[in-house]
Amino acid sequence: MNAPTYHTALIVGAGSGLSASLARLFAREGLHVALAARDAGKLAPLAAEIGGDALACDATEPDHVARLFEALAGRGLDPDVVVYNASGRQRGPLVDLDAAEVARSLAVSAYGGFLVGQQAARRMLPRGFGAIAFTGASASVKGYPQSAPFAMGKFALRGLAQSMARELAPQGIHVAHFVIDGGIRSPSQQDPPGAPDNMLDPDAIAATYWHVLRQPRSAWTWEVELRPWVERF
Repeated sequence: MNAPTYHTALIVGAGSGLSASLARLFAREGLHVALAARDAGKLAPLAAEIGGDALACDATEPDHVARLFEALAGRGLDPDVVVYNASGRQRGPLVDLDAAEVARSLAVSAYGGFLVGQQAARRMLPRGFGAIAFTGASASVKGYPQSAPFAMGKFALRGLAQSMARELAPQGIHVAHFVIDGGIRSPSQQDPPGAPDNMLDPDAIAATYWHVLRQPRSAWTWEVELRPWVERF
């Protein structure tokens, strides 16, 4: 019942919140971590802190995603853990939503996940080993008013993860989807006064990702829901 041993992680859609907690945890566990976002410059301080790499990538562009994985392979860094953490969010009354912006939201939340997952799977399958994680949200399972684009994108991402898990698990690839049901604490978003447990701690979320990724393949999880204890189901 040996837990898998990973060497390189790639986090796409990286930023200062959950992905930063994941990056620090992966680095502490001995993985080399690569961070990717449209603006690689904003990732430079975190990459320097953990001794990792920061790369520019628009996850909605097939050529960009392919070049990202090729660049890592050229450095001898084929990732055996890939996390897709990007989201597109647009709010407003349904009748007022801009169609082009909705399409962009869907591309970021779901299509980019497909592109990244596809490239990851192509490299993991010959080895018969690897893990792909997708970050979902409350909107993955329930659509809220005036949030149709986010719900559409997150529902689609969940469907992608479920399909990939069923296809790739028998071939040695662990695919997992994480429903983050609640707000995530960050430097710019703190718990309201008098409600210290109102938001999820990103380090606690990261610890659950790592627990799932370390599961022996005889008992893999494909989906986990995480919420603060005060959050209503």
